[in-house]
Amino acid sequence: MDRDEAREIKLQLADFARDLAERAGTDATASAAGAPGEDSVAARAVRAPTLALGLAPREGGGYGIAVRYRLGVPAARSIARRVASEAGPVVDVRRTGRIRPLVRTGGTGPRPPVVTAQAAGETGRVRPLRPGVSIAHVDVTAGTLGAFVLVGGVLHALSNFHVLAGSPRAKVGDAVVQPGPADGGRAPADQVGTLAATVPLAPGRTATVDAAIALLDDPDVDLDYPVGRITTTAVALGGEVVGKIGRTTAVTAGRVTAIELDDVVVGYGEGLGALRFDDQIEVEGTGSGPFSRGGDSGSLVYREDGVALGLLFAGSETGGENGTGLTYVNPIDTVLAALDARLAV
Repeated sequence: MDRDEAREIKLQLADFARDLAERAGTDATASAAGAPGEDSVAARAVRAPTLALGLAPREGGGYGIAVRYRLGVPAARSIARRVASEAGPVVDVRRTGRIRPLVRTGGTGPRPPVVTAQAAGETGRVRPLRPGVSIAHVDVTAGTLGAFVLVGGVLHALSNFHVLAGSPRAKVGDAVVQPGPADGGRAPADQVGTLAATVPLAPGRTATVDAAIALLDDPDVDLDYPVGRITTTAVALGGEVVGKIGRTTAVTAGRVTAIELDDVVVGYGEGLGALRFDDQIEVEGTGSGPFSRGGDSGSLVYREDGVALGLLFAGSETGGENGTGLTYVNPIDTVLAALDARLAV
């Protein structure tokens, strides 16, 4: 089926899944009646989105429905099976496990970055700055500098909110260091800029991007990626062969396995809790290892021809053909629009 048909079926299935989840919630609440505290726990669990639904590219063209579910959510597997049955043969069902940001910002939610000695990417001090190097807010661990962007004609570094800010407590003007603190970066010796703007994340609010920018102290930077200079963007259509360069896994290759994923629940730990994201891109690694690991947050994801598709921000513990997990990506045009930015050329 074509994209418009798939979108319509996705909307119908989302309503069906919500109805099933509400029924499961009613049953869970009833079964917990009379047990102190259990009623609220059960209700919270089933009110959270149970499935992520999107569009899955099909070999030969067209789309099916992408159904993603997590273990640990009551009734998730049975709801996924019923939704898949309703969708018919054009369905791609995957179990993802928990999805988390790929940088620890405090608490126990996000994955910590892989330790410096085991990272394959740039964890040392790099000048001039270039894409793929370790970077972070002075109170965060380490993430990745994804791209350089212009805001009002002024050069900034682009990465994730949870890399360059870390929490809602962060303030414009806070120090950003390269390498990130987990890799030995300290202010003021390693400061390369200051937090300039974020797209706020807040509990209970559906998000589309996890993004922030830092105003750079020195505009002398290296704009090149492994595929050359990236100056244009595109909307992911599904099936694209993609790459990225990140602080932890360096250069990796993958394939876009789903687009327009809604209700992707990402666990941010203390402070923000579990946040829901709509209109996300999913990527699986095509090699023997994962497409991304902890510390790769903020990497720019691009096509083989050097066109930017998205900003990497989270990953699952399981899934993908090689079993090493799936990666989740914000559409780059949505990121840039939210920050009133454009790629530096």
